[in-house]
Amino acid sequence: MIFRAIVLAGGLLGGAMASQFPEFSQQYQQRLGGAVDALGEVVADFDASAQAAGLTRDAALAQMQGTDFLDRRRTDMTRTFDRYTRLRTDLETLATAGPFMRVYHAAHSTDTEVASAALSAFKPAIPLTLAGAIFAGAGFLTGAAALSLLLKLLLWPLTGWRQTARGT
Repeated sequence: MIFRAIVLAGGLLGGAMASQFPEFSQQYQQRLGGAVDALGEVVADFDASAQAAGLTRDAALAQMQGTDFLDRRRTDMTRTFDRYTRLRTDLETLATAGPFMRVYHAAHSTDTEVASAALSAFKPAIPLTLAGAIFAGAGFLTGAAALSLLLKLLLWPLTGWRQTARGT
């Protein structure tokens, strides 16, 4: 009886946790969109300045040298361009993915800064969508199975010992 109650509690906990993924992925996608928009403004501003000077982005970056400040700024801008490209690709991937493919893509997220910001601001929500219900069901089954297996492994020395003692 206690064993079943503990397994049920594990299932409920797993279901509650897994049901939150669709909401978290939505909030992550919103934060990712905000980061892409902000970086897009920086990239567009740099490109406009380069174009006004008759330069391409690469040529403008190449001219940013000669002092410690310019060398650091060139490195910063190169990193910004790379991050913008990565985040924009991640956003496009998530925007076209369904709720179940987002699980796969979340594991391949390239920016931990956006993910940790989304997680720190995340507020659990009651899943009222089919995807939330399916995640809750899968989480319940996974949590119940994992806790059942763990309890069986922990209790095995005791139950195995009793059966051996009775058999002799």
